Amino acid sequence: MTEQTQKTRVLTTDAPAPAHVFSQGVRKGPIVQVSGQGPVDPATSEYLFPDDVAAQTIRTLENVRAIVEASGATFDDVVMLRVYLTKREDFPIMNEAYGEFVTKHTPSGVLPSRTTVFTGLPREEMLVEIDALAVV
Repeated sequence: MTEQTQKTRVLTTDAPAPAHVFSQGVRKGPIVQVSGQGPVDPATSEYLFPDDVAAQTIRTLENVRAIVEASGATFDDVVMLRVYLTKREDFPIMNEAYGEFVTKHTPSGVLPSRTTVFTGLPREEMLVEIDALAVV
């Protein structure tokens, strides 16, 4: 396999350690897929801000950004973000925090595409989960 087509695991201590059966991220050629991240402190593995969807959104995006950067990409290389929320009424709060973060970290001005889904999440304290796709 050539280096451009080899699939490699992305791993950083600047984001929470991956749980059991998946990688924080995977890079194959110019494509980087970041696994769903939550509002977890990478240093302590604690879930943060149990009732604050804005703060959870920012912490989650920081974790996504750390993994993207560990792959050799930048947040500006992100072409797609998928946001999972537990409550529909949290959408405007998440959207405001998300907008501020994404705009700040996308100097090109071309914001990533996004899908937002309302669903149950793996941990009760999680109000938001976000995954990303970047192309270097």
